[in-house]
Amino acid sequence: VQLQASGGGLVQAGGSLRLSCAASGRTFGRYAMGWFRQAPGKEREFVAGVSWSGSTYYADSVKGRFTISRVSAQNTVYLQMNSLKPEDTAVYYCAADPLPTRYTLDFPAYWGQGTQVTVSS
Repeated sequence: VQLQASGGGLVQAGGSLRLSCAASGRTFGRYAMGWFRQAPGKEREFVAGVSWSGSTYYADSVKGRFTISRVSAQNTVYLQMNSLKPEDTAVYYCAADPLPTRYTLDFPAYWGQGTQVTVSS
């Protein structure tokens, strides 16, 4: 599966952005999908994941502010990010895990290109 992420940009603290990740192929439903991020000088970290059935899981740092969703008819997963903070600044990557129930995305097999999110204070 090929993943194409979009929707990043520059936003002020407290603002919102929505990231999109479009997946190619007809096997979208066979994967758990999710988002990771990597800030400068830091390791890549898990942000949010969604199973094939729509069950979700979030990192504590974004819980209550970010919402992940998937639309199977569009082969797309979204990350709605509200109440953004400067510490959310990072390159965001979408990913696919071949175990469709594993919304923690412990073993992502496919990655999209990153999209930059910058939150100014």
